[in-house]
Amino acid sequence: MYAMTIPEPGGPDALVWAEVPDPTPGEGEVLIEVAAAAVNRADLLQRQGFYDPPPGASPYPGLECAGRITALGPGVAGWAVGDEVCALLAGGGYAEQVAVPAGQLLPVPAGVDLADAAALPEVTSTVWSNVFMVAHLRPGETLLVHGGASGIGTMAIQLGKAVGARVAVTAGSAEKLAQCAALGAEILVDYREQDFVAEVKAATGGAGADVILDIMGAKYLERNIKALARNGRLAIIGLQGGTKAEINLGALLAKRGAVTATSLRTRPVAEKSAIIAAVREHVWPLVEAGQIRPVIDRRIPLSQAAEGHRVLDAGSHIGKVLLTR
Repeated sequence: MYAMTIPEPGGPDALVWAEVPDPTPGEGEVLIEVAAAAVNRADLLQRQGFYDPPPGASPYPGLECAGRITALGPGVAGWAVGDEVCALLAGGGYAEQVAVPAGQLLPVPAGVDLADAAALPEVTSTVWSNVFMVAHLRPGETLLVHGGASGIGTMAIQLGKAVGARVAVTAGSAEKLAQCAALGAEILVDYREQDFVAEVKAATGGAGADVILDIMGAKYLERNIKALARNGRLAIIGLQGGTKAEINLGALLAKRGAVTATSLRTRPVAEKSAIIAAVREHVWPLVEAGQIRPVIDRRIPLSQAAEGHRVLDAGSHIGKVLLTR
């Protein structure tokens, strides 16, 4: 088969479409013929040499895909050759075929195109596990989403709205904020021109955000704590603003706040499978009812994945960038 390899770390042109050995499904795995994969920021980090795959994972980038099952490994039940699926991966989505644990599979939702389903596994798993399984967002609460126009952000807005929360977002342009509003965000903050702490406080009568989903890390830590409501929960899922910052424990204690930080790629298969099961139970019905949809910025041929990386590097996209075959 062909896959997108990284002979040497570097810029987008470090990605090389090359012939590699076919994967073989192991115990509890299925083999998928890939129809599409999605570009995630972790893929860019891997290309640059900063985010190696977990031990035993495929060396090729790609944390989610959609396609058809072509073979079943030993011990797989509940799936059949020919099933159309999307999958959460530890790597290997930028390829013609990928082997994946059966517990990380989801059926393609009714009403969603096979290729477009590749935009769902990573964002739904990340948002559901952090905002709901960890931070326990409840109806009537305020959710602040940083990077509201990103793939994660566009899904967080929709899921927050679907459960009856009020959603605030930060984004860097009027166009992006307009798209966030169209998805259901009510509090819109241009982080280039406005202070999100002041804006969220003003919009909530001084209360602040009950849950914050953060991709920035160190750069936003102090302000995120200021923006938290009493008993607020800060969920950190990205470190685009750095890894080290001082924290005022007194301010956090006064708010009875909680800070969590998680990653998805390196979790054990059992944990990923539990998240996928929760997504199938809680999120898939919303997708099939049309309340939630994948937001796709553009589709690019898989063999031209470098262009998809340039799009994410530029930061001009809204939603997900897909790589299609």
